[in-house]
Amino acid sequence: LVVVNLYPFEQTVAKPGCTLEEAIENIDIGGPTMLRSAAKNHTDVAVVVSPRDYGRVLEELRKHGEVSAKTRFELCRTVFLHTARYDSAISAWLDSQVPADEKTRFPNILTLQFEKVQNLRYGENPHQQGAFYREFGRKEPSVAHAKQLQGKEMSFNNFLDANSALELAKEYDGTVAVIVKHNTPCGGATAASLADAYRKARDCDPVSAFGGVIAFNHMVDIETAKELTATFVEVVVAPEFAPDALEELKKKKDVRLLDIGPTIKGAPEGMDLKKITGGLIYQDRDLGKIADVRSLRVATKRTPTDDEYEALAFAWKVCKHVKSNAIVFTAKDRTIGIGAGQMSRLDSVKIAKIKAQFPLAGTVLASDAFFPFRDGLDEAARAGVTAV
Repeated sequence: LVVVNLYPFEQTVAKPGCTLEEAIENIDIGGPTMLRSAAKNHTDVAVVVSPRDYGRVLEELRKHGEVSAKTRFELCRTVFLHTARYDSAISAWLDSQVPADEKTRFPNILTLQFEKVQNLRYGENPHQQGAFYREFGRKEPSVAHAKQLQGKEMSFNNFLDANSALELAKEYDGTVAVIVKHNTPCGGATAASLADAYRKARDCDPVSAFGGVIAFNHMVDIETAKELTATFVEVVVAPEFAPDALEELKKKKDVRLLDIGPTIKGAPEGMDLKKITGGLIYQDRDLGKIADVRSLRVATKRTPTDDEYEALAFAWKVCKHVKSNAIVFTAKDRTIGIGAGQMSRLDSVKIAKIKAQFPLAGTVLASDAFFPFRDGLDEAARAGVTAV
């Protein structure tokens, strides 16, 4: 029986002000060597690297006088997973210490480490199996680290939609409500109260909002909870839920409630990756913002009004989270019409017009890329859009 706890490298480098000398001192060499050699010989040796396994090893020893072959093999697997993660953490931290002029953001060998959280009932479609994993050591408020307070098990699509909704809600400082359906916003609004923001967001496209995934950037109160229980929603993501709001939401016991903690803001962490068959694309997360929309160059003779500037700033934040080709009509406090995912930008304008629940006269438009021809702008102008 070999039992080894490795030096706490990750905990050491996580401390503010950790020096290179302290980090090096906490790189375990003998421990991984003993673990790996014992694991290789697991047919004759039980090897334990995690205190989580102490209980079952002791129970088998007490009952049978030995550790079963099945358990020894599982412990062997645990060791190699653990030491692989340990080596990965060391190499990643050492990479982060390279001076900026030498540092490469994209290493020749990319090592990714995620821990399994749960199996999914199925993947994107019922004939696909799936599981949810999350990154080690991340502290940014996120769906991946949220606590589920009630409701059915999260599905593959629930996770995608909840993440999309929350990331859009993070864009705003004022009280905001965001509704997402099929990974695309269908409504978003700001207001003095959370309940008013939700009502306005829902009214942007009430048909699409049915069965939607909702994110808030403030604690859900009782008034908002009553609005939520008045219709069918799939998931609600928020930084906390008031106790009386939780009692109200129990009326809809299948609604999934995700509590991301007391704040929605946090230092952005990590990278973005997209899987393709046989490989992946790795890039910076899209954290780009326009600090002040008034700093942009005005390309027309007329300068936008204060209300138009406010509406344009609102529209641009939503447009960032809409699938291309993306067209968003907004007022200064809510979306009016969203055209998403079309092959033609002109078609996206037309669909945004169709989706609009309110008059478009006096609204503004945001587009996620240039108009190759004037037809899209002409269509928007005929609808009453005054600034783009």
